[in-house]
Amino acid sequence: MPNPYFKFKQFTVFHDRCAMKVGTDGVLLGAWTNIDNCERALDIGTGSGLIALMMAQRNNKLSIDAIDIDNCAFEQAKDNIKLSPFANQIDCINNSLQELQIRPSKKYDIIVSNPPFFIQSLKSPKQERTIARHTDTLSAEELVRISSTLLNRNGKISVIYPFSYKNSLLNIAKEYNLFVTRITTVYPTPTSLPKRILMEISNMATPLVESELIIEKERHIYSDAFIELVKDYYLKM
Repeated sequence: MPNPYFKFKQFTVFHDRCAMKVGTDGVLLGAWTNIDNCERALDIGTGSGLIALMMAQRNNKLSIDAIDIDNCAFEQAKDNIKLSPFANQIDCINNSLQELQIRPSKKYDIIVSNPPFFIQSLKSPKQERTIARHTDTLSAEELVRISSTLLNRNGKISVIYPFSYKNSLLNIAKEYNLFVTRITTVYPTPTSLPKRILMEISNMATPLVESELIIEKERHIYSDAFIELVKDYYLKM
């Protein structure tokens, strides 16, 4: 039976009630996202609350709204946050991004999302897993479009998608007069094709910074760059 929780250095994330479990994508995004000098953050589709907790650990002045449309994920994230040292920084909200846009109460310095991205793959018989994994409820275009209306003047959007989304994301950013400021292409191994793209999209134009990240230099042996990125979170790094 899979372990119902994942223990990090400063908090524990239970994910037995969540459709999407703790995985490398969420850890990558939580560690990679630039939250320097940020005061307000929005975590879209928080799931277990992992990324919100990671950001709170790195910036004790950051106030985070963590939203999720799924009731079970919302309840689990709320419990994980309550049991963490960062409960006073994170407000868990049972809303969709579309609902948040209807009644916007604040602007954000950073908006982060490990979003649903399956388009034509086989749907899960469990509705909550389909919502978590598929773009039916939140396409890339809708995520960027709505998020752009919730950003401060210097605000940024930080996302992780399959590498195949790269050109689409670049075009979406351009369509909404936004600027891609950071891109990291993620490779599972040195000989693998790229699997994921980490992208930062900003209201402000700055020179684009591009990089590559290899997860494992060989089977079960993490690369030095990956270790450096996640060392403040993983217990065995």
